[in-house]
Amino acid sequence: MPADLECAADDPPPTDNAIDQFQAARNLRTAVWIYDIDNARVVHANTPAYELWQADSEEALCARDMSKGMSSAVSARLKQYQIDFEEHNASFNELWTLYPNGKPETVMVVFSGFRLADGRMAMQCEATGSVEDLPENLRSAEALLHTDVMIMLFDVDGPALYMNPAARNAIPRSMARFSDMFTDPVDYDSLNATLDENGENRRVALVQTATDPRWYDISAKRCSDAVTGSPAILVTAIDVSELKNARDQAHYLAERDQLTGCFNRSFIQTRLEELEEKNKTTTYALLYLDVDRFKQINDRFGHEMGDAVLKELVSRFNEELNDQDILARMGGDEFVILLKNVAQDDQLVERIDHLRRAINKPMVYEATLLNVSISIGVAMIKPDDQNIMDAVQRADVALYASKQGGRNKFLFFDEKMGTEASERNQLEIELMRALENREFVLYFQPRFDLRSNRVVSAEALVRWNHPERGLILPGKFIPICEETGIIETLGQFVLEEGCHQAIEWHRTGLDIGLSINVSPRQFSGDQLMETLRSFAQRPDFPHGYIELEITETALIGDLEMIAQKLRTITDLGFRIAIDDFGTGYSNLSYITRFPLNCLKIDKSFVDQLPDTIPIIQLILTMAAQIGVSTVAEGVETAEQIEQLTASGCEQVQGYYFTEPVPLEAFEATTERLNNNPITFGSCSAADTSNLTLKKLAHGNR
Repeated sequence: MPADLECAADDPPPTDNAIDQFQAARNLRTAVWIYDIDNARVVHANTPAYELWQADSEEALCARDMSKGMSSAVSARLKQYQIDFEEHNASFNELWTLYPNGKPETVMVVFSGFRLADGRMAMQCEATGSVEDLPENLRSAEALLHTDVMIMLFDVDGPALYMNPAARNAIPRSMARFSDMFTDPVDYDSLNATLDENGENRRVALVQTATDPRWYDISAKRCSDAVTGSPAILVTAIDVSELKNARDQAHYLAERDQLTGCFNRSFIQTRLEELEEKNKTTTYALLYLDVDRFKQINDRFGHEMGDAVLKELVSRFNEELNDQDILARMGGDEFVILLKNVAQDDQLVERIDHLRRAINKPMVYEATLLNVSISIGVAMIKPDDQNIMDAVQRADVALYASKQGGRNKFLFFDEKMGTEASERNQLEIELMRALENREFVLYFQPRFDLRSNRVVSAEALVRWNHPERGLILPGKFIPICEETGIIETLGQFVLEEGCHQAIEWHRTGLDIGLSINVSPRQFSGDQLMETLRSFAQRPDFPHGYIELEITETALIGDLEMIAQKLRTITDLGFRIAIDDFGTGYSNLSYITRFPLNCLKIDKSFVDQLPDTIPIIQLILTMAAQIGVSTVAEGVETAEQIEQLTASGCEQVQGYYFTEPVPLEAFEATTERLNNNPITFGSCSAADTSNLTLKKLAHGNR
């Protein structure tokens, strides 16, 4: 026994009955002592015993604190002895190393139970003699006692023949045979099958321990019992729970989205690769979806709100999906759902529509009510499909068509979509080349002042002078530029060209201003301010003549930061106009907080005159109160001119006067308009109708 055992001087003296039980041992020549396992104390010892422990007397030995220096392995082993004494009246003959006064003494000890006077089970220890053994053997015995590795010997068809202390401490006492160790019988069957074939096997399996299930690296070998010669199984088991859990967590993180907990892009790509190799009989539907106008949620309410929306979406998806379906987040607000065992029929359509409607239910986050919708593109995956990896792309194309068709709907991919997507991709490639080759040019549309009957400004509008297709209007390429980020580079080109032209007009004495459109992405970038400062520092810079047109959506976010940015721009000598006013989503409180110069009334209000006169008058009144000018866009008829004039609108622009013209025609166009003032009352209905220009397609500004 390790030199860890001790008894307390202040313990109550043993009863006469206990002394009588031990009295016979006092006359023995072998060392015998009684150890109180519960209190870690020696309570009786004969003379050879206290001499073995290098104590001066029995009382001195009992006064030692045996708990000091006792390892947890020894303490657990002694508790195991106590249980065996109680339940099986067992005895043990083992080689132990004692450490009296810190010096090792190896002896063979017989351990047996000893009932104390108060009924508790103690341990009688009898040292049968000192042992001279090789250091390696002594150390191996100690290692066997202290190791955390479970070492067990099982009868092939019966209980454990041997368990080292670690095994005794970990394995439930109710375990009858080797197979009982395994939480999942499949693990045992798999290990045992190879064990029969090869004589040994190894497996990581979940083991039911005395406390909770733990993962163990189990090695098993066929052998013979050294006592009986019967077939046996030698088992070693190492607790690898922490390593297994760490690896499982790493694997989980590798294939899971950390925000929502659903699968990620990497997982769905791996799954599709597997289907491409193995799928022979099953039809799948792959849904590619995203949240409609998700950027506006982030901009208006913050990214914390955006994250909450994504988590709620995943929760609602999971309620609608079954165990065979797969949900993966591709990034941002984009998700993929893989539905198994489906066909493109009414049942599938109903299921997808049900999924979409489940998302459409209002969401509430921190007292804010949100109405969220999704657009979905669907691609079918048939058995033996050789292009499964293209399914995501096909569904993405259908998603794009769904959003272009008005959002909050779903569409199945068809070949027409594929052709249009190919053309769009080709157009994107050509746009990049066009930027490099400077194929974009500026056209200019005059802005007419109704009070002075003169052109007072112009709007710079970009056109693509395609080398093969000729002049392409912005409605064909601006949406692609916005989706791909090309809009920043194109916007920078328009800004620089427009500023150069305004400076040139001012230098030559042409007294008109110039409006230049700035996209939301361009406004939030850093290059805009650098460019504006660069032009403002020029000695020929025309202060107050260059106006930046910014849409309301660009003003969503940190209002104070945006206000400061706008003040910096106006301090540099630029004017600020809100383009398409009345169609945005921002709070109207910005009207008084931002340094604005002009409100441009959106074309949609002008198109619906006279029904929209109250709205237009409301905008005009607001503009007058805060001291900014107004411009009505998209004017195409004399009736619109007359109604806008009667409402008090100051300036107008549109095809009624002229379509946008190239630079070389601008001065002549301006001179013609200045020399032909607008009059009303003398025009007949026929005259007015002759002035009306045919409306062009939306976006062809």
